[in-house]
Amino acid sequence: MCLKYLLAFLLVMHGLAHVTGLVGAFSSGEQAFEDKPWIFSQGVTARGPVGKAWALLWLLAALGLAGAGLGLALGWSGWPTLAVVAAVLSLVAIVPWLRVVPPGAWAGALLDLLIVVALLPPWAARIVEFLG
Repeated sequence: MCLKYLLAFLLVMHGLAHVTGLVGAFSSGEQAFEDKPWIFSQGVTARGPVGKAWALLWLLAALGLAGAGLGLALGWSGWPTLAVVAAVLSLVAIVPWLRVVPPGAWAGALLDLLIVVALLPPWAARIVEFLG
């Protein structure tokens, strides 16, 4: 039971951490991403038009992960699906910007991979049953 709420808290916190992707695209202070290009080309930066549009993915991942955490805590049966979708969105949001994101985003990407692996077959049913 305690593990369920700890995991729910972790999902919500991971979701809230994605707000940095939104803030990073629209600010230029210390909290912003480095002003380097993404991995696909040299002319696209996080604070440019593509980066600002990409911030929507960070926002969707944030909402999805926080929603999955709340769903787990409140006993909603759809939380695993939402968590997987949000983790995939998170990876799509993070990977192109690996040159510019803070080191914590790398840890977040590993957590996303763990979420996807854990909540897809063959592990999903056992984990969901275990968490109740």
